[in-house]
Amino acid sequence: MKVFGKTDIGVVRKMNQDFLYYSEKPVGQLPNLFIVADGMGGHRAGDYASRMSVENFIDYVMKAPPDLPIRIVDNGIRYVNQLVMEKAEKHPELNGMGTTLVVAFIDEDILYVANVGDSRLYLVDSDEINQVTEDHSYVGAMVRAGELTWAEAKHHPDKNIITRAIGASWEVRVDFFEVDLEPGDKILICSDGLSNMVDDSDMLDIMSHTPTTEIVDALIDEAKKNGGLDNITAVVIDPFDEEVD
Repeated sequence: MKVFGKTDIGVVRKMNQDFLYYSEKPVGQLPNLFIVADGMGGHRAGDYASRMSVENFIDYVMKAPPDLPIRIVDNGIRYVNQLVMEKAEKHPELNGMGTTLVVAFIDEDILYVANVGDSRLYLVDSDEINQVTEDHSYVGAMVRAGELTWAEAKHHPDKNIITRAIGASWEVRVDFFEVDLEPGDKILICSDGLSNMVDDSDMLDIMSHTPTTEIVDALIDEAKKNGGLDNITAVVIDPFDEEVD
């Protein structure tokens, strides 16, 4: 397995509220773990929410009692949601903070994904790129209802309105996905600072024609070339490559 990840502040923002984590080795009872979080909130609240959520999720996984891996992920997400809600309630300066969260792991050539918010996970092969997760956003719902195309959604004035997030309510709804992996598949997990700035077709071109070691930098460079309006985070996984970075 080859794994590369990076986060970049982008061209416009003065603070990076994204946070990432990846490990090709076991984390607790999980065989590996890949996470991207995109925080939201004024001052440093978004930065705090994303970092707090990822670090406490990892801590939960490390200490979790024996259980099914996907149940550990589900319980861990619900646990960090409670922590974020409690923290915001006790500290007015953190009121309104939240974060997206994509959590994934691979077990016996099956990719397991949990998602809250509009950060994305894509499955990519040499011919096509497919978004596995669904955006929990206002424009995402409009696209699924047939009211907008994805091209229109990218430039919609309400594209940043998220309908689900860690820290948005005491009860969090999590989407889960399972994907059978085939040799040649690559996985991309990213914040919307990448997906809003780079078309899927361009992401496919970069991921298909760039050495795996250089894909993350190439994606971030493309997002910055196109404006870099938000923080940019990408994790790229080649599950069938034996080398690790």
